[in-house]
Amino acid sequence: MTVLDSRALNRATLARQLLLDRADLSALDAVAHLGGLQAQEPQEPFIGLWSRLRAFDPTVFSTLLTQRHVVRTHLMRRTVHLLVADDVVAWRPRHDAMLRQRVLGVYRGDLDGVDLDDLAAAARAVVSDGVPRSMPEIGRALGERWPTAGVQALGEMAIALLPMTQLPPRGVWRAKGGVRYVLLSAWLDREIDSPTAAGDDPVGQQLVRRYLAAFGPAATADLRAWCGLAGLPAAVTALRDELVTFRDERGRKLVDLPDAPRPDPETPAPVRFLPAFDNAILGYDDRSRIIDDVHRGLSVAGERVVLVDGRVAATWSVESGTVSVSPLRGFSRADRAAVTEQGQALASFLSDNESDRVRVGSSPR
Repeated sequence: MTVLDSRALNRATLARQLLLDRADLSALDAVAHLGGLQAQEPQEPFIGLWSRLRAFDPTVFSTLLTQRHVVRTHLMRRTVHLLVADDVVAWRPRHDAMLRQRVLGVYRGDLDGVDLDDLAAAARAVVSDGVPRSMPEIGRALGERWPTAGVQALGEMAIALLPMTQLPPRGVWRAKGGVRYVLLSAWLDREIDSPTAAGDDPVGQQLVRRYLAAFGPAATADLRAWCGLAGLPAAVTALRDELVTFRDERGRKLVDLPDAPRPDPETPAPVRFLPAFDNAILGYDDRSRIIDDVHRGLSVAGERVVLVDGRVAATWSVESGTVSVSPLRGFSRADRAAVTEQGQALASFLSDNESDRVRVGSSPR
């Protein structure tokens, strides 16, 4: 079985994630290809798409949200994601059990004695009028029936039990807005797909294919880390005749789509600025293909990072129109020039061309 080293996996990841070469795709097609964008920080997906697309207009992407072509909802790993409407409609039922269990993992004691079917029915009655509500508002309404359960626990479980979406202006470019929910079916004016029969998992198989197209080659543990679902090894097994297999340097078995890009490991990788919680890093259990283990904590701490030669090499922030870069390792003169150039472009994007200021800090000793 062919062994793929970390550099080969890195270049495959960059290619699939549209980070090796900016893509001539529409923002809608890019979100679909990527299987959604993690989006609990509302403005971060705009940076992720800017780094991936040749001609990205954030106002056009905002229109996709307001016109309901993409939606904000809790899905993979029970985190907020931006997904195309068709994917949410198809994928939400497959995530139902995971969403419920993750809330119970936090609030089991608070919800002791609460029948979740009764809670789902009561929550649906609360939100069926179509009035946008915050999670605490939903929780307080349900608290009239379950006064000892706690507003936070009731609100979070209601969002897990019912397919709901966060409404604009939340997630619109440069807009500020609190989180307000309505039923996903009401917002999209279409019904959510029904769960498939036990033993038949076409949605799971679709998730495997879509994940590998955007993240492969990968192990089943990586797939689980991306979506939070535990049952997809069976879907991988069902697709075994469609897939090719490799091993990584740690001995893990990797699967992949046969015709997906696996570039030459020596392919040059340009500097890329990634937003907080970018799935190019979080979409794996073993993230060593793109970030050193010593820096792994950055990926879950909300740090924005810079890729140099395809790997996390710095963090970045922006203040008063200046992009500040803090290297995590030594930069060559060419590295520093490339980071500066790409940082100037990012500063211009974030400031509507009012600033291209970049400050690259000293390399650590």
